[in-house]
Amino acid sequence: MHLQGTKRIRQSGALGDLCTMTGIPSVSVVIATYNYGRFLPGAIDSVLGQSHQDFELAVVDDGSLDNTPDVIRPYLSDPRIRYIRTENQGQPAADNTGIRASRAEWIAFLDADDLWLPTKLEKQLCLGNRHPEVGVVYTRRHNMDPEGFLLETKQPDLYRGWILEKIFLNNFVCFSSSMVRRDVLDRVGLFDERRHRTLDYDLWLRSARFYQFDFVDEPLVKYRVRLGSPGPRLDWQFESALAVMREFLEVHEGSTYLSKKLIHQAFAETYAHYGLGLRDSSPKQAFLNYLRAIAYQPGYGDAWVGLFAVMLPESVRRRLRRLLGRPVEWPRPQRIVGRNLNEEFPT
Repeated sequence: MHLQGTKRIRQSGALGDLCTMTGIPSVSVVIATYNYGRFLPGAIDSVLGQSHQDFELAVVDDGSLDNTPDVIRPYLSDPRIRYIRTENQGQPAADNTGIRASRAEWIAFLDADDLWLPTKLEKQLCLGNRHPEVGVVYTRRHNMDPEGFLLETKQPDLYRGWILEKIFLNNFVCFSSSMVRRDVLDRVGLFDERRHRTLDYDLWLRSARFYQFDFVDEPLVKYRVRLGSPGPRLDWQFESALAVMREFLEVHEGSTYLSKKLIHQAFAETYAHYGLGLRDSSPKQAFLNYLRAIAYQPGYGDAWVGLFAVMLPESVRRRLRRLLGRPVEWPRPQRIVGRNLNEEFPT
């Protein structure tokens, strides 16, 4: 499927040569939402508050049952905003609907409960338009809790250039920070509508075969973290990630681009993290996942430690974790006192 291309003219901007459009905006923003009426105004306002104003915004309502239609109504007087309501099909289908409704060369994605800082689009466009070999531009992020308070965040290692090996090991691209060149979607396709939890990981793997990635090295997204134990969604998330990895290798020829050693490392680390997530709620399943990790990488020390740990009674494991100075309960990110992102970075 070919997505409509664009013709650009150059115009000087505050951060260098940015692209503006004649009739077609320089960037299309897609927000897919489902029952997030309480968060949606913040997300929309953070788009409207961008220093780069040459955008269009598609809000795709995936069959919400809350007050989303009422929330969006006041924004529709802005001709740049389009509201599309569909039957509930899941986020990948909703994002694909937004992509098909878009016109710009660049498409930026924002989850309905996240927020952007004001210079996000401007800095990404400045970077992306200077490097035509780059297909995906992303940024760092702030983490915030459901009330908008800043959480202590360890910034992950990020990578630029040909990043396929790195991203097969770990998905480090924050979805709400991503901006994708239309040519990428023309070539590798849209979101896989089966991948409700890992829609972005699947797309990044397919894209990284053919395109370079780059990032703005500062946090320009406020990412809302779900706190507490991962609960039942953990199985779904890990199983979906493993399915994406297998399909990339078998269907998208990933095994021709990645070494056998790296593939085994990726599966070993994924199964070990899966086991860690289940260590308290389902020790038997955790044990099996540690065994799977060891089968892929027999010398993986953390998997052996986890394997023996889950064989011990819970009371013994808790005492050992205390002695080793490790958290007894599932770790909960801590607020940075006095830092409310909704007040510090108003949209």
